[in-house]
Amino acid sequence: MAGRLAIVAAFAAGLALDFDFAAWGRTGPLSAAEARVGRPMTPVSAAGVARRTTRRVVRRTTIYIAALPVGCTTVVINGASYHSCGGVYYEPYGAQYVVVDVQ
Repeated sequence: MAGRLAIVAAFAAGLALDFDFAAWGRTGPLSAAEARVGRPMTPVSAAGVARRTTRRVVRRTTIYIAALPVGCTTVVINGASYHSCGGVYYEPYGAQYVVVDVQ
């Protein structure tokens, strides 16, 4: 009996508070900046993970080389292919390569 009375009292109190659910819009009580990512109640939660939202700036320098050093890998930055060799990036330019500054 006491359990039912508590449930009815909680329901009546909720009705009396007059929530304006229509004012919340599509996002509910959270604004777009406060939206959560992932499932915070799981052990392998991705909550708080951010993506890179800015583009990297790539500028050519005045340093040209005829051949790439040994051990270079090809990387794609902003949709363009570059060669990464020990932290230095090279862009193909005709029959040679130009050193680029990636920020």
